[in-house]
Amino acid sequence: MARHGGRILADSLALHGVTRVFSVPGESFLAALDGLYDVGIPNTVCRQEGGAAMMAEAWGKLTGRPGVCFVTRGPGATNASAGVHVARQDSTPMILFVGQIARSDRDREAFQEVDYRQMFGGLAKWVAEIDQTDRIPEYVARAFDLAQSGRPGPVVLALPEDMLSADSDAPDLPPAPRPVQGVSAAQLDAIREALAGAERPIVVPGGALWSQADADRLTAFAQGWGLPVAVPFRRQDYMDNRHPNYVGDLGVGMSGRLGEALTAADCILSLGSRLGDTLTAGYELMNPRAQGRRIIHVYPDPDEIGHLWRADPGIAACPRTVLAALAGTEAPRRWDDWTASLRAHYETWQTPKPTPGAVRMEQVVCWLSANLPEDAILTNGAGNYASFVHRYFRFKRARTQIAPTSGSMGYGLPAAIAAKIAHPDRTVICMAGDGCLQMTVNELSTAAQEGAGVIVIVANNGRYGTIRMHQEKHYPGRVSGTDLFNPDFPALVRAYGGHGELVTDGADFGAAFGRAQAGGGLALIELRLDPEALTTGATLSETRAAGEKATKG
Repeated sequence: MARHGGRILADSLALHGVTRVFSVPGESFLAALDGLYDVGIPNTVCRQEGGAAMMAEAWGKLTGRPGVCFVTRGPGATNASAGVHVARQDSTPMILFVGQIARSDRDREAFQEVDYRQMFGGLAKWVAEIDQTDRIPEYVARAFDLAQSGRPGPVVLALPEDMLSADSDAPDLPPAPRPVQGVSAAQLDAIREALAGAERPIVVPGGALWSQADADRLTAFAQGWGLPVAVPFRRQDYMDNRHPNYVGDLGVGMSGRLGEALTAADCILSLGSRLGDTLTAGYELMNPRAQGRRIIHVYPDPDEIGHLWRADPGIAACPRTVLAALAGTEAPRRWDDWTASLRAHYETWQTPKPTPGAVRMEQVVCWLSANLPEDAILTNGAGNYASFVHRYFRFKRARTQIAPTSGSMGYGLPAAIAAKIAHPDRTVICMAGDGCLQMTVNELSTAAQEGAGVIVIVANNGRYGTIRMHQEKHYPGRVSGTDLFNPDFPALVRAYGGHGELVTDGADFGAAFGRAQAGGGLALIELRLDPEALTTGATLSETRAAGEKATKG
């Protein structure tokens, strides 16, 4: 039976297990919207394509399956590129469908025409344009395979509008089974041999997709072998932070003592981490020119092994499969004393350092860590406020930290909305700075429309705090472009039908959060911070003074 291309596309998505898409509608893919209507796949309509793409990316993190986003041509695609970049750097499976001009108008610089292969070539794993209606199932099947294979990532498919509206009797193409993962005895022996010769090893898990079963296996492996586990930037939910073998996170704002431990380590077991610049403090703690230690690199994409580090051994395999095999083997030796010393440093690092003001971020985050359900989901974007989450919040369960390793501002609110839609019975908190939230604050409307009862906590210091910090370090006292005029955030969320409160005294936060949670719907709590409070370890005045000293020197 003949179907139009939009229906063929929707049927293909349903076959591949898609249960929701995120979009900003456009006339270029009306047939696709019609197909989604027929098939009954829910479509979360967003307020800007960047937010839609970030929701789809977060959906990929939360579900382990490709998040799907639809946007229109030209401006829609350029806006959505922000979310594609997050998916690329975070190794998240995602598929972006872009409406395209009619095939007959190609190469005439028609209205909103873009060459998507050129535009997304450096951001996506694969970019293609479907020119024939009867090849839609083929392209969709390949997109899903590529988004999930090797190092997961984003795929972009352009959809010419006349191709979508044309009829075809093309048969559906069901998804192929996922490749069988395995690890050989020789590979396990090589890992055991490398670790056996180490005095100060560190395990670094990584990758985008991590389940609670993986977290449990990592705990069993670390405990069974007496190994310390240090997680990469914004992968803190890969192991229960309360466990004695968890020793902290290697990323922006990391503990100085943990950074010293990474430098002193003589063997790194990387289970899916690329060991990039955030983890190594811009390659200062480890440098590819002379890495100075043995690196066991387990990574799903063989092209990554040897890209930065000389691996010995290098194992092209699924790190989760390797972890499962290691968890069931006997340790060649133990490193309990080394692990205990690193854990002691972590406990010291967890002791709150007071910051200026009546509302203190360290107290807010410690309260959340102690009082939220263990399965509560925290999302955030980028900014100094996030350093308090990294330092003081103890993540207990997998897939409870949804944050961009790419450092994308504005990510927290779209991600929280996706998380609440995926898990309506769980508490979902969006942590945001005043600058970060205003990147995507219009998605409060999406949350209200979807009935997504997220709780937004806004750290308001009246500036782009991270940039101001760097500005004071390099050009002290010369403030340009970092101050912000902010709205009345509680009034804004109330305009969308939500609950809003302003907290000016930290002692009032617990009660305010209780009221926000009791309402069960969209809520926002604004924290009015002292402008002197800058990071977990420095004030504005201290940073400026250090900058003045450095520039004079």
